[in-house]
Amino acid sequence: MVHWYQPNAWLKVQSEILWSPQNIPSLQLVVLYHARKSQPTMASSLLSLRATSFLILSTPTTHLSPNSKPRKLGIRGGRRNFLAFSSTSSSERAGEEESKDDKPGFNPFGFVTDNPSSRSAIQLPESPAEDGNVGQMLYRIENKGKEYGSYVKSGKLRWFVRETGSSNSRRGTILFLHGAPTQSFSYREVMSQMSSSGYHCFAPDWIGFGFSDKPQPGYGFNYTEDEFHSALEKLLEVLNITSPFILVVQGFLVGSYGLTWALKNSEKVSQLVILNSPLTVSSALPGLFKKLRIPLFGEFTCQNAIEAERFIEGGSPYVLKNEKADVYRLPYLSSGAPGFALLEAAKKANFGDILGRISSGFSSSSWDKPILLVWGLSDKYLPLSEAEALQKGNPDAVQIKQIEGAGHMPQEDWPEKVVEALRKFL
Repeated sequence: MVHWYQPNAWLKVQSEILWSPQNIPSLQLVVLYHARKSQPTMASSLLSLRATSFLILSTPTTHLSPNSKPRKLGIRGGRRNFLAFSSTSSSERAGEEESKDDKPGFNPFGFVTDNPSSRSAIQLPESPAEDGNVGQMLYRIENKGKEYGSYVKSGKLRWFVRETGSSNSRRGTILFLHGAPTQSFSYREVMSQMSSSGYHCFAPDWIGFGFSDKPQPGYGFNYTEDEFHSALEKLLEVLNITSPFILVVQGFLVGSYGLTWALKNSEKVSQLVILNSPLTVSSALPGLFKKLRIPLFGEFTCQNAIEAERFIEGGSPYVLKNEKADVYRLPYLSSGAPGFALLEAAKKANFGDILGRISSGFSSSSWDKPILLVWGLSDKYLPLSEAEALQKGNPDAVQIKQIEGAGHMPQEDWPEKVVEALRKFL
């Protein structure tokens, strides 16, 4: 996506250079104006931003054309890309100005303009990036992201649980479980709309995630699959969820633990809805979880305060608006505990065994409850073939609802379509 850091700088590039279809979902490009004498200051500013690619313009009115020659800058930024372009001549600019009315400008976001949530999710800032230290950021965002939520004590652990609707809701209870490294905030729109349809909805932050407790490993919680299952069981008792309920699960790691819990407690689940989750033994593991499992490197990775939002944007065709990104990064800014909880959970997860149990457990010979797979087709982590493989193993029980324009977290990218699919299925 294009982030205009300097309002009076402007960019025009032929579509085959940067806006090829395969790059539209993943490109995050920052356009900057700089004077050569201020390059050290500019370098430090670049490294503080969230973008993965940067384009440096040598003057405020630099015009890019296919003939513009990139040159390397003396800036190092890990895996991020830095390019600078020189200006075209005035005659070239004049010729291009005369022809610009002959064809419409390229609009990389045109395919989602009918989606109200996605329209607001595209990041087009009105002002340059904000400066400030961690303390200032925490003060600005500390009260964000707790819609419909309250704290619930379960044994020695304190969960943060979002709740909409009431126990008198006529259509039953829905439990929403998120994946790693995110939180229940992603379900806020879906559960709000589902409660309006007569459902009693709960969405907890798993222990170690979001606003729930994050105990130090070895002191009351060890972040194993069994402990996550046991803690969830106790929470359901506290919430007085007794009769069979509708379970909605999404995502990696703790999301997978939601599915393995369902396999162990099938009598407690009336219907199952799965949003973009790994379902086969061949599911690729995203880079984040691979890095977390590398000794020492994992310790550094888990303390990156913006890792959660990068993971979300990495699997989505959209960039999070700042107010949403604030909520996903808040736990990781507040302390090191969420990062170490994620690290411990990732290290102790046997992903191959977990996915093997999920793949076989939901086959026709083992599972007969209705399953709806709501699948964002723009997911960069998990292709549609994951859902199709599960349906092939249990065609009588499994339905698939494809959502174009949604990525790895369809409940965040396009909640209206997820609600529509849930209402039809339930």
